[in-house]
Formats: sequence, structure tokens, C-alpha cells
Amino acid sequence: MKLIILDRDGVINHDSDQFIKSPDEWRPIPGSLAAIARLNQWGYRVIVSTNQSGVGRGLFDMDTLNGIHDKMVKAVAQEGGRIDAVFFCPHTNADQCTCRKPKPGMLQEISARYNTDLAGVPVVGDSLRDLQAAVAVAAQPILVLTGKGRQTAEDPELPPGTLVFSDLAALVARITA
Repeated sequence: MKLIILDRDGVINHDSDQFIKSPDEWRPIPGSLAAIARLNQWGYRVIVSTNQSGVGRGLFDMDTLNGIHDKMVKAVAQEGGRIDAVFFCPHTNADQCTCRKPKPGMLQEISARYNTDLAGVPVVGDSLRDLQAAVAVAAQPILVLTGKGRQTAEDPELPPGTLVFSDLAALVARITA
């Protein structure tokens, strides 16, 4: 099984320092939806792994989060693709959970759910915490320069071996060439 794990905000859709709090605020990054469809065409299962502390902060509720994810899934489907699953952490840092990236709990849950080792599996993110979670499960950290990616690229803690691409579309063009 070919698997790829994508962060949501800053990878698939535009990010906001004020959080994406409604389906209306969710806007895809140009090329990202077609890139997901191309991954599907090449036999990849596409999984989204996203921290959503806005729930824990009371900025939006689970119904709203589900509405945002429904909009994302439908937008990908309109491009001929699919997202196989969405895993999310609704907690804040104060909750000290094991699922909030950079901790690997969400990725471990994906591994268990799909009964697969994540060693070498591409994990795509725009923040250091996405990459650190990938390293914790021996996955391949991949940084995109959308969202917070440009700032992350300059972080001295960038994990060794991190691959860097301008955006999700550029990454997909490379791995499906």
C-alpha cells in the first residue's frame, strides 16, 4: 500500500494565524486539489493529519470542524481525487495529549488503523512540528514552502534529511514523474 500523510493548513489550504474557523474560511492552495487527485491516480492513499486546537480553545465546535473537512473532501472529489481519512487532534498544548504534533500519537494511530509501518512514508507539512512527528515514526519528512514553510525552512532544528518543495503540486510532480 502506498500511503502519503498531509498536514491540512498550509499544505492543502491557505493557513491563518487566526485559525480556519468556518468552511467559508477554508480556501485551497492553487494546485493542491489536483495534486491529491494525481496521487490517487498513482495509487496513493491520502491521509490528512492535522492539529486543530481551535476546538480546544473554543473557537469552533466539532460540527464546524466536520463542515470544514466536508468542504475539503468535496473540493478534492470535484478534482477527481479523494482523501481516504482525516485524523485530527482537537487539544491545546496545555492538554499535554500524545496526539498533538510534534508528538507522534496521530501518526501512530494512522499506522495502527492501516496496519502498516510508517518508515519511509512521506509526511508533508509546513511547520517544524509536522516534520518532528514524521521523524518520531521514521517517516520521510517533507517540507512545503507554502503556509509557514518558508519560515520553517530557516529553522536550525529542521530535521536532517527533510526534503523541501515549493508546494504540494511540485512534490507530487516529482514523485509521480
